[in-house]
Amino acid sequence: MSTAILTGQPVPGSPLEGDLRSLGFDVRVASDAADAEALLAAVPGDQRVAVVDSRFVGHVHALRLGLTDPRFAAAAVPGAVTAKPEARKELTRALRATADTAGGVVTLDALPDDIATALESTDTAVHRPDLGTLVATVPDDPQTRNEARQAVAAVDDEAVRLRTAVKSRDGFFTTYCISPYSRYIARWCARRGLTPNQVTTASLLTALIAAGCAATGTRGGFVAAGLLLLFSFVLDCTDGQLARYSLQYSTLGAWLDATFDRAKEYAYYAGLALGAARGGDDVWALALGAMVLQTCRHVVDFSFNEANHDASANTSPTAALSDKLDSVGWTVWVRRMIVLPIGERWAMIAVLTAVTTPRITLVVLIIGCALAACYTTAGRVLRSLTRKATRTDRAARALGDLADNGTLASAFAALGSRGRILPAPVLAFVGGAAVVAVAAFTSYGSPWVVVAAVIYVVLSGLALGRPLKAPLDWLVPPFFRAAEYGTVLILAAKADVNGALPAAFGLVSAVAYHHYDTVYRIKGGTGAPPRRLVRAIGGQEGRTLVVALAATLLPTTDFTVALTALAVAVALVVLVESIRFWVAAEKRGAPAVHDEGEPA
Repeated sequence: MSTAILTGQPVPGSPLEGDLRSLGFDVRVASDAADAEALLAAVPGDQRVAVVDSRFVGHVHALRLGLTDPRFAAAAVPGAVTAKPEARKELTRALRATADTAGGVVTLDALPDDIATALESTDTAVHRPDLGTLVATVPDDPQTRNEARQAVAAVDDEAVRLRTAVKSRDGFFTTYCISPYSRYIARWCARRGLTPNQVTTASLLTALIAAGCAATGTRGGFVAAGLLLLFSFVLDCTDGQLARYSLQYSTLGAWLDATFDRAKEYAYYAGLALGAARGGDDVWALALGAMVLQTCRHVVDFSFNEANHDASANTSPTAALSDKLDSVGWTVWVRRMIVLPIGERWAMIAVLTAVTTPRITLVVLIIGCALAACYTTAGRVLRSLTRKATRTDRAARALGDLADNGTLASAFAALGSRGRILPAPVLAFVGGAAVVAVAAFTSYGSPWVVVAAVIYVVLSGLALGRPLKAPLDWLVPPFFRAAEYGTVLILAAKADVNGALPAAFGLVSAVAYHHYDTVYRIKGGTGAPPRRLVRAIGGQEGRTLVVALAATLLPTTDFTVALTALAVAVALVVLVESIRFWVAAEKRGAPAVHDEGEPA
């Protein structure tokens, strides 16, 4: 339980103590500054503590936002300040500093605000939530207290809480077709003690059942699959809204939400392929192509955002034009819909599944995603070429981690460190295009695929010989993803044997999970996976070479077995390490996160 220390002269009839207890605080009262420090020292070091002015008047939700958000080590609203265990020492020092500034004698009036100011003066980050219409104030006299109470009564904080549970920026379908009622489902879940992780898991299970219905290959199964997929998306929106409504943010929860979204969508693609096969139509290549395209879209988003995460002096006129267009109401929704975000995409998949065939569903999906990818990538290339900014070492390091180069490519990186003949994106593109083109335009088993793969290994190393700080260096990871996944897809299709494409689907799924895991570790501030893991699964260039060798040296049936074995091995190694890491991160109290800007 957390502890709240009340300071200042108690106010008869104030609901403050009850409000704090409703938020999970054990309330204690300090008689003077020395007593406040003693009470603070008595609170166990692994607990959150808050110092609150007894004269505080405001909404319960204002206190909730200021005192219970797990994402911030220290936070404050007028009349209240809080610190998690990692900021307790700073809070104690701030209390002492306040007393020292006052010559050792300090009244309890405005003590929480003085502590917050002292914290900030020592460069301690103090989160101050935007309260909007919510009230949080410390009146000095009965008249202002009465006015503050009237202001509290004039605003329904529950309505504010429900409204702010919804993302401020989301897609058209989500904003107008899901969020108007899913927020109430989130409140229903909160009042019954359900957690966001439980809702996230329910969404995953619902999507897997939907994939199972699609795999039946019957019209009734397809209709049920579409409906269940939409319901899964409702739950997917609900878990985030529940997290915002109840401030139940966590490192593990953010990871589960992000990775389960990918698992749900890609499992559904597999379900469509299985259902089509029951009707005599082989669409595994389309299902794998859709997964490859969607994953490459995501890595474009991630790479661009990481490259510009903390860049300075962003003066791109393209960005300025984008901001100007956002000021025109209708263009905002058109631009959000044209990128086919998750809401629009899943709605399209659900409707097409119910009324058409898996082949039509996947073809339309691929066309839509391809157009969206061209639009977003072109815009980001223009921004990168027209902006004047300095890319930081952190951004370059993140791009290097996203590249996922293994031991083989790293051996050639030293050559590239002396100076590149060509820019890194050109090297990555040429190497990737070479291996994909040779795989596509030669017969199965051609040794030229291995030659192209070796060239790709060399160029992958040269591309990362120097830090990725040039304007378009964020394209390197997407080029690597397209090369690796595309090679697997083409060689499996060229094998033209039952089971090759499903095995390739499994391999790309396992590798994509590793790449998403890398992204969410970086975004969560926990760093990329250890190099030993990357080396253990070969790195992106090593896996590409292994698949090329298998296609050249093995007959088609054995090639399928090799793909399956590689998929199982990668999945086991990656999943064990990933689960171990995220569970351990949650236990050791890693910073709680919640991603408001998750890409489509």
